Amino acid sequence: MPSAFTKTTGAAHWHTLVQARAIETQCYFAACNQVGRHQNGRETYGHSLIVDPWGQILSDAKLDIGLYSAELDINYLAQVRRQMPVAEHNRINYKLK
Repeated sequence: MPSAFTKTTGAAHWHTLVQARAIETQCYFAACNQVGRHQNGRETYGHSLIVDPWGQILSDAKLDIGLYSAELDINYLAQVRRQMPVAEHNRINYKLK
């Protein structure tokens, strides 16, 4: 998910919102966020993240620019989905009997 959260809103909400997206979708979630001061004076927060499906942060770029990675465990993903089967509660997948 590419983003450009400002320094103020990023500090208040960025980590929480990215973790929530990973938890609610039960996916590994990569969120790239701009960092630094821009020509128009706007300052962006940075902290590009990789989060696991339980909401644990696996990688936080902080204020650095670069390439970041994390090891994804498909067995752990399956375990989280078994323990909390939120996809089964999706009304779109609901079948009439």
